[in-house]
Amino acid sequence: MSEQHSPKRRPRYRALSPLREHLREAFWFAPLLTCLGAVLLAGLTDLLDREIFAEATAAQTADTLLSFSSAAKSVVSTVSSAMLTFIGVVFSISLVSLQMAASQFSPRVLRLYVRSRLIKATFATCLATFVYTLLVQLGYDDTADPSRAVSVPIVSTVVALAMVMLSLALFVLYVQATLRLLRVPHVIDRVTRESLQVLQAYRWLAPEVGPAPGTPPQGPTLLHEGRGGVLRDVNIRWLIRVARRHGTVLHQVPRIGDFIAPGTPTVVVVGGTPPRPRRITTALDVGVDRTMHQDLSFGFRQLVDIAIRALSPAINDPTTAVQAVDRIHQLLALLAPVHLGELRHRDKDGAVRLVQPVPGWEATVDLAFTEIRICGAGQPQVTRRLAAALDDLLRITPEPRRAPLLLQRTLLERAVAAAVRDQDNRLFALTPDRQGIG
Repeated sequence: MSEQHSPKRRPRYRALSPLREHLREAFWFAPLLTCLGAVLLAGLTDLLDREIFAEATAAQTADTLLSFSSAAKSVVSTVSSAMLTFIGVVFSISLVSLQMAASQFSPRVLRLYVRSRLIKATFATCLATFVYTLLVQLGYDDTADPSRAVSVPIVSTVVALAMVMLSLALFVLYVQATLRLLRVPHVIDRVTRESLQVLQAYRWLAPEVGPAPGTPPQGPTLLHEGRGGVLRDVNIRWLIRVARRHGTVLHQVPRIGDFIAPGTPTVVVVGGTPPRPRRITTALDVGVDRTMHQDLSFGFRQLVDIAIRALSPAINDPTTAVQAVDRIHQLLALLAPVHLGELRHRDKDGAVRLVQPVPGWEATVDLAFTEIRICGAGQPQVTRRLAAALDDLLRITPEPRRAPLLLQRTLLERAVAAAVRDQDNRLFALTPDRQGIG
């Protein structure tokens, strides 16, 4: 493949991109940020209340404001106590939803709840309302003497009521979103949309994605010096900067989603002077589970997990498995024309600085079909849908890439032959049908 590269197609690597994704995976950031905002808002409204009361005193209308003081304080106190109970309700619904999703779909899909902006916004707004009303009560002026009073919580009460209304509105949307995430078609759709974002990046970078070379790169190999765990993503911009500074090309050894332990090879350095291993380790985000940020295979893994769990004897829901195969079919159809194997990243001058391994076409096809074929061999609804997906993909896939699909078609026929003894039932189970069975 040619090394020429059009500058207008060079991706822009944002320095905060990995950080942004990590914060989306964290549940603590939004509540903490809104609680800090509530502290600032409480201070601001207290200042406004003091200014309003000072102007009212100068205009000799302070008695009118003081007449609302008791009612305003009662409202804020009621909101404060009720909001804590409300937070408990929201948190309880979240825990029950997570438990149901983990048992019915796959533990991997729990990340959808954590990443949901609406769920975090609801929880954060409720916490912020509680913190705000608590601080407003601490700043109360308890005197009833107009000559000694300095403020009346008029603005604070109005803001507290507005935050309660916002919390209630978000709660309604939160319940709707939670109910949607408890329905498997919506979960499958969410996983598919996230996968499409990753696939779209690969399609957009098609000139920089190509088959891996036949021989591995030769050069010094740097080892991982950090903690063990799953390679969630890498800071591409940082690695490009390191490679440019040392005049090297870094060939990443583990794929995104691989488990790496201390001493695992991380990069092979070609040309220039090798950087310190610690500088490479800094760019690697290692955690306990995978994410969709840069992981091409994780979307397929989640869909396959949903399908094989649906095919388990405890659940026995082949229709759900068919819905998962529908989306696997969709993703593979988009991926069929993209040449995979490695992804090349360039610096601002157009020189290749980082080469990342990505799953090849054969590995992706195996991931998409093997486990579902084995678990669903005795389910004609599933085998008919698999046959339809494979036949459709064979029609649109370039000739050099059809071998893995033909192999899967052959293995499907063997699996059905082993599971179904009757000839007529076997022919029925292998008849392509995009709905499975009607």
